[in-house]
Amino acid sequence: MNDLRLRLDDLNVRKQDIESENESEIRGGKMVKKEVEKWLDNVEKMNAEIKKIEQKLVVVSCFSRARLGKLVRKKIEEVKEIHRQGCFSDGLAVDRPPAKGVTLLTSDLEGETNVNNQIWQLLMDDDQVRMIGVCGMGGIGKTTIMKHINNQLLKEDQFRKVIWVTVSKEMNVSKIQEDIARCLKHSLPEDELERATTLNHALERTSYVLILDDVWEWFSLSKIGIPDPKPDEQRKVKVVLTSRSKEVCISMGCKVVQVKPLSKQESMNLFLNHVELGHSVVQDPELKKIVNSIVKKCGGLPLAIVTIAGSMKGVYDIHEWRNALNELCQHVKSVKQWDNEVFKCLMFSYNRLADSEIQNCFVYCSLYPEDFPIKRRELIEKWIDEGFINGNTRQAMYDRGHSILNKLENNSLLERTRSLGYELSVKMHDVIRDMALLIEDHSRFYVKAGLQLKELPDEREWAKGTFDKVSLMNNSILEIPSHISPKCHNLSTLLLQQRDLGFRRVLETGFKTIPGTFFEHMNGLKVLDLSYTNITNLPDSISNLGNLNSLVLRCCYKLRHLPSLAGLKALKKLDLYNTTIDKIPPQMETLENLTYLALQAEGLKELPTRTLPMFSRLQYLATMLQLKGEEVGRLSKLEFLSCIFLDMEEFKKYNSTSGTKWPQNYICSVGSSLSRNGSLFGVEDKFEKPEEHNTLYFVNCDLEEADFAMLPMDLNYFHVEKCDDLKCLSDGKSLFHGVTLCHIWECQGIECVIDLSSSPSYSFKNIERLVLGKLCNLLELVRVGPTFESPCPVIFSRLTMISLEKCSRMKKLFSVEMWQGLQNLEDLRVEDCQEMEKIIDDNGTRNGSETTSLVLPKLRELSLYSLPRLKTICGNGVMIPTNFLRYLRITECPELKRIPLLLPQLENGEPSIPPFLKRICVKPREWWESIEWDDPNAMNVDLSAFVSHVEYF
Repeated sequence: MNDLRLRLDDLNVRKQDIESENESEIRGGKMVKKEVEKWLDNVEKMNAEIKKIEQKLVVVSCFSRARLGKLVRKKIEEVKEIHRQGCFSDGLAVDRPPAKGVTLLTSDLEGETNVNNQIWQLLMDDDQVRMIGVCGMGGIGKTTIMKHINNQLLKEDQFRKVIWVTVSKEMNVSKIQEDIARCLKHSLPEDELERATTLNHALERTSYVLILDDVWEWFSLSKIGIPDPKPDEQRKVKVVLTSRSKEVCISMGCKVVQVKPLSKQESMNLFLNHVELGHSVVQDPELKKIVNSIVKKCGGLPLAIVTIAGSMKGVYDIHEWRNALNELCQHVKSVKQWDNEVFKCLMFSYNRLADSEIQNCFVYCSLYPEDFPIKRRELIEKWIDEGFINGNTRQAMYDRGHSILNKLENNSLLERTRSLGYELSVKMHDVIRDMALLIEDHSRFYVKAGLQLKELPDEREWAKGTFDKVSLMNNSILEIPSHISPKCHNLSTLLLQQRDLGFRRVLETGFKTIPGTFFEHMNGLKVLDLSYTNITNLPDSISNLGNLNSLVLRCCYKLRHLPSLAGLKALKKLDLYNTTIDKIPPQMETLENLTYLALQAEGLKELPTRTLPMFSRLQYLATMLQLKGEEVGRLSKLEFLSCIFLDMEEFKKYNSTSGTKWPQNYICSVGSSLSRNGSLFGVEDKFEKPEEHNTLYFVNCDLEEADFAMLPMDLNYFHVEKCDDLKCLSDGKSLFHGVTLCHIWECQGIECVIDLSSSPSYSFKNIERLVLGKLCNLLELVRVGPTFESPCPVIFSRLTMISLEKCSRMKKLFSVEMWQGLQNLEDLRVEDCQEMEKIIDDNGTRNGSETTSLVLPKLRELSLYSLPRLKTICGNGVMIPTNFLRYLRITECPELKRIPLLLPQLENGEPSIPPFLKRICVKPREWWESIEWDDPNAMNVDLSAFVSHVEYF
């Protein structure tokens, strides 16, 4: 039994490893193989069987022990066999087939099965109907129905593409074209006429269903580039649009499908499914009567039912239910066909939030364009800027922000989605957004966001109301007139930011200057956002905004000059990320209330001495400037830090001043801002999500082994460059336990990366990517003592990528102690290593053996470049499977005569082309034609279609 328990423990450890790897593969968009799923089921069954044996062991009589012993011996062999089967050398997952569309998040469909079936029938069977119009009042469930149809279509074979496009009230032709092109994996030209023609040609070559959601008025399909969906024997085409207007559907030539309110029973089912009490709520006759009345007030409108049910989650007291009904009756007579009654119904859920902080956060979302995915982190930052969220620490405010977002999602007032960058985001249903904009307390909102405006509203428009918040974001405003001076003394928020088009891309046209008179009558302004605009400077009058809390100039790539900010005594946030200013604004040190400062500006050279200590309240500091360690160390409230320390001495001063207390998140360079590409590696990208990266760069500085004691314990990314005194990275103290990415570049003293000759160290067991370059004295990755047995499988078991470049003395990359542990390696690159003779060394241990060993089972990319002495990739009898190989590059390796790649086999045993292979790069071509394969069947496979003779891959 002890033997069985030990073997079962080993089996369950392997199960846990495989399950963890499965999660990683699924996140990467892959599918777990059926054989792996079956193996995991077998492990579960074995656990259950052994649990029964354990129970029998307690009560078994002496006469039955022999029989039980036989059973235990049998199970030991079965566990060993399952354990053996758990070695999936060709990987656990496979790529998913090319997507025909996007699976959409949706809720359960209640009571709309007839409409759903009717639409499905028209799509699948009625070839005479090419355009379908799904109409009904706002919130009736049109979009939900079509989301289900969309997901159902993805499982069918009649259409090659399923394309979803949200049109919205203010139709944006360019956006619609881009959305369609993205689904087709097609690029479009800039010219509007050419875009339509290009899109038309792309659509004419495939069969598709095009779903146009939330159409408000007639428009020309041909203007977009959508071909007229006429009957075609060669391909099947359908266009479906949803609209609140039946007339719009008819004018577009659609077969109309009307979505009607839910029946009484359907409404009750939907309500009970979304309220926490579930169906038990109707067991009490009095409570049932109240619930019936509340559901009746929703008039069969799904959006109203779900929203009100969400606001009543967790309510058990009948008095609260009765009070809720009274409040609802005061606002809503009945929900029939009138939008204002719908809004009143939704207002009930808004009032039920019963927290002005959460209500303010909710209404703020209406300042964004319709159907706009708002990044969660960006939205929380805005709530902090507005003063909706307060706290002693920034992390506490972020936590509060996420809590509010979760509550709004749970109450169905916001829906979770993802932005184009796959960041978690939220969206507002267009009906709920309309309701938010009509809330009486917030009627002073002026929102013209995402309407393609080319001109700023004139002064008469601004003067129509005493606006509190103005949102003109995501437009194409060409200029701000020199004479304009809106009289908005009560204005607290002005949002003029434009679209984020990616790194260093802004709109080709847009306003470049802001006249000094523009802010003249905005004395109450607290939040000003001009991100992603073309402005080159700010007017001097900006300094008169004494109440300004937040000035955001993020990614204003052309901004070169800032006037004095001395008058901004209340300023807490100054964001100058990715601007081109070359001087600190005059008298900036007077901004003693700053808690957030982003100063990543290419042209900025220095921060005047004694400026930083003035910002004693800083919680967030991001800059590419060289800072004094003692000054940074005195910023005791810092939670996010990105900076450069001039040398190791400044780094030590920071540690001694701060008491080695590091911020929760940091990206710091010691020694220089320059590295291989002339700047900090990806600092801009990493600091967008600081909670995911704790990074240190040591460049051209004195890095002794003793200095490792100063490193923070939560380090993720470690970069060392031009630190010649460094001999190796292992110190036996596990200071690098969390490191997943390591770069070592141009360190002349390095002879090995990890030295285990004196004592074992597992500091690098979590490392996933290892990049080594210009290490002229590097002899080996891992140095082991004569009595040390195979430690490296533990150290490098998670390694997925290794790159070796210009390491002139290294002769062998992986030793016999290492290669067996590289089960997760996917990317192997060795370039310009003049003495390299062998990639994987078996140390002669396999001479005379006929058994073939497989190594690197997950290898996807193999790149060998300029290795003049390379004679072999693997030793005798060692081969690399190509089940996952995508790219193979072997150039300028004249001594290499054999390739140890094992081709996959078909069911009949014949060799085949690797299923994911995309390209083979070789130089010279004559070498490729003379090469021999260790796989005897390789010559029977024609790989010529993948081979190219190129310089670089």
